[in-house]
Amino acid sequence: MKLEETSLSGLYVITPEAIVDNRGFFAELYHGQKYAAQGLDFGATRFAQQNVSVSRKNVIRGLHFQWDPPLGKMVRVTYGRTFSVAVDIRKKSQTFGRYFSIELSRENQLSLYAPPGFAYGFCSLEDDTAMQYLYTSCRNANTESIVRWSDPQIGIKWPLAGDATLSEKDATAQPREEWIKRPESHLF
Repeated sequence: MKLEETSLSGLYVITPEAIVDNRGFFAELYHGQKYAAQGLDFGATRFAQQNVSVSRKNVIRGLHFQWDPPLGKMVRVTYGRTFSVAVDIRKKSQTFGRYFSIELSRENQLSLYAPPGFAYGFCSLEDDTAMQYLYTSCRNANTESIVRWSDPQIGIKWPLAGDATLSEKDATAQPREEWIKRPESHLF
């Protein structure tokens, strides 16, 4: 298992070691002791919730985050491909407002860990793309929010092949500047 911290502090790309043979493959996706030995120590943090989503091509989900309790996410693709994005919304961070993008796919088996203080979203690059999410806290609908996927101040270059398909919540999400003005934004 290989951990690489990205250019955004606390945001990691995780490459599992897969054992491939004529049956298929096996990969260890999470091992707390091995992560800690490489510098990603979750300490008292444990994953509290697991979710899955399946999306058609050109679906954009995000940029989602939660402040109470603070929510970190480890995400991976089990089928298909995504263009995955994490935006640093930690006001005191040296990389505040910057984003990191990566393709996650069934083929590359990469995972992305976004700690609390990052808004996460993705664009499905194929029909029936299945995403798996591990959350460090349980979802709290009263303390979650969304930064607009197309916010020009963030400037994400989404690889869309046509028009984006969005939920109503994602289509009407706030720009990052509105989030910054909210009293809860100081929590990151």
